[in-house]
Amino acid sequence: MQSEFLLGIDGGGTHCRTRLTAVDGTVLAECKGGAANVYSDFDGALKTLNLLIEKTFLTAGLPLSAQKRTVAVLGLAGANVPSASARLHLSRFPFARIQLLSDVDIACIGAHRAEPGAVLIIGTGSQGAAWDGENFHRIGGWGFMLSDQGSGAILGQRLLRKSLLAHEELFPTTALTRRVMNHFSHSPDTLLNWSKSATPGDWGQFSPWVFEAAREGDSLAETLIAENAAEVVLMANALRQRNHGPLALMGGLATPLLPWLPQPLREKIVPGHEDALSGALRLARLG
Repeated sequence: MQSEFLLGIDGGGTHCRTRLTAVDGTVLAECKGGAANVYSDFDGALKTLNLLIEKTFLTAGLPLSAQKRTVAVLGLAGANVPSASARLHLSRFPFARIQLLSDVDIACIGAHRAEPGAVLIIGTGSQGAAWDGENFHRIGGWGFMLSDQGSGAILGQRLLRKSLLAHEELFPTTALTRRVMNHFSHSPDTLLNWSKSATPGDWGQFSPWVFEAAREGDSLAETLIAENAAEVVLMANALRQRNHGPLALMGGLATPLLPWLPQPLREKIVPGHEDALSGALRLARLG
């Protein structure tokens, strides 16, 4: 049976997006749902995906049986982890053909329109991928406890640790540390109880405070951003060693961190041409 539709899915740790098109590229529907990280919550991710896939076809005015005439490419957070990927490949999907990748893979394809290149995503977490035209080389993406160098979550955690040290007079107090401790009623106990259930996104919510304080000349903020920038340089250089094509920096921290990167590296960074969903659909068209 000839395929009539193409479906791209960008499943992130915060939200999941879909885009359904005809084979000629005409967009039929776009939908958005909850998180779809197949490592941290496999069953929850599959539930999100199945509901969102159904919603996408219904939004397009198509029967669910149209999935059998669809080529789908899914780029999912956590799919870089071999155990999660193996489990994902055992799952049943109703499509004519399907390709299962990491969300950073489809972002890389979109950023460079399927040409060789690399992408480094710096948001709440961090991960990079280089594409040589045939294979991906990935770095990072191992979660907040072990990885996420240069990310917003790590930046927020470092800020709160320093703020607690400053509260106990083990570290110089700055306007930024006072703002943090004021947020927690100047109570280490309140901060501790908050931290027990804090998600990476919770830690990352404080990263904008650091950039705001740096613009006002806060010495701690400048130091913290410099530390994050050094980690981004490390990851970017590793990607560039594996792929000499262009490098795109993406994610929520990409723009605020860019001025803090060394000039030689900034000169190598290019804007991404297309988003991750476009990357998924490009791969779907390739079959």
